[in-house]
Amino acid sequence: MASGVQVADQVKDVYKEMKVVKSDADQKERLRLVIFEIKGRYIDVEEGKIFREKDLENVDDVFKFFLSHLDPKQCRYMLYDCHFETKESSRKEELVFVMWAPDTAAIKDKMNYASSKDSLKKALTGIKHELQMNDLSDYGDRDNFAEKMGKGVIKVEGHPVKPTGR
Repeated sequence: MASGVQVADQVKDVYKEMKVVKSDADQKERLRLVIFEIKGRYIDVEEGKIFREKDLENVDDVFKFFLSHLDPKQCRYMLYDCHFETKESSRKEELVFVMWAPDTAAIKDKMNYASSKDSLKKALTGIKHELQMNDLSDYGDRDNFAEKMGKGVIKVEGHPVKPTGR
């Protein structure tokens, strides 16, 4: 913990809830996107930034909704439950950890988020996908994001993707 910032218990509780989705659980209560911020000496859930499936019922594109929460002036951490499909026609749901540190954010904030990331990652054990984003050109389009999710991804959040050919 190079920065001395600690992870709040609420963050750990939210992660446990996102990680283990019980088959008999109400799918409308399922957590899909949570945004964390550094408040003082703690990484905690940002006020009003927990989005469940029921909150996204009228959202046409959950991926674009996720991107809309990337503020060009503020660093944040995000945990996104991404739903996608592969060529093998298997539907997958995997957690994506994102560190958003835009070039236009204050340097002090970028340094604080970068130096605190490891303490948060230790609390979020078993995350398969981790993205560092400094600009929407990093993974801000569905095709590049899909490539990061793995080979053979044909849809992200129900919308088709084109292979990037990289």
